[in-house]
Parts: sequence; structure tokens; C-alpha cells
Amino acid sequence: MKNINQYLLGATFLLALIAMRPQWNSYSGQTSLDEKKTHRIVFHVTTPDTAAYRALSRQIVHVLEHWPSAQIEVVAHNKGIGMLEKKKSNVADRITALTAQGVRFVACEQTMKIQKLEKSDILPDAGFVERGIVHVVERQEEGWAYIKAGF
Repeated sequence: MKNINQYLLGATFLLALIAMRPQWNSYSGQTSLDEKKTHRIVFHVTTPDTAAYRALSRQIVHVLEHWPSAQIEVVAHNKGIGMLEKKKSNVADRITALTAQGVRFVACEQTMKIQKLEKSDILPDAGFVERGIVHVVERQEEGWAYIKAGF
């Protein structure tokens, strides 16, 4: 009888351990708890490279495929402001589509001032921040993940 009780106790303990283990996602190796976490990502673009703009828009799509509820901002300043300029952007249609999915694109007003750009020169889907670098730092201080866009 003592052996049966020890066996049952051991089996119960083993089942309890199995029940408490994280539920692993077979594809990514991440737990299902990760899917419930709010992911906040700020992308920082400073390059005039239009290939980087296309790559960034694809990267954002991939993030949203994995985490559909992720909060994403793209901060464009310095030479990266071209991504949001009506005359220079090669991803305006993608920006419109991503904005519709909740992605926020913002242009640095300080950069615009230096480059003599008006708000009317910027894509209508974009917002504005006074200083791009300050905004990126504030987002990082709030716990947002930081990704430098470009190659």
C-alpha cells in the first residue's frame, strides 16, 4: 500500500509539473503568454536610402503578422525625412496601408525647419513631433523597443 501511495504521489507531482509548464508555440518557440503582451516598437529612420524605406515597410508588415496588436511608430528625421516627403517617398502607398493598421509615422519638425520643409510637403498620413531624437529617447524611457532602420 505504501508503494502505491508513493507511486500516486509521484504521478500526481509529475502531472502537476506538466500542467504548469508554458504552452510552447511550435513555430517560434515563444510562449502563448508572449502573444498577450503588448509590444511597443519605435523604428528610427535617418537614411535617404529608398531601398531602406522599402525594407522597413516590409519589416513592419512582418512584425504585424506575428504580433497584430503591436504598437509601432516610425520616427523620421535628418535625411530619413525623405521617407515622409510627398516628392521623395517611394513607399507612400505602404505608409497609407500601414497607417490604416495603426502604425504611426512621424516627421521631425526640427529637421523640417532646417531643410525648409512645410507640413504640406509631408505625406498626409504622417504626424509630427517637435524633435525626433527626443521623441525616440522618450519612447525608450517608456519601455518601447528601439530599432534603427537602414542598412
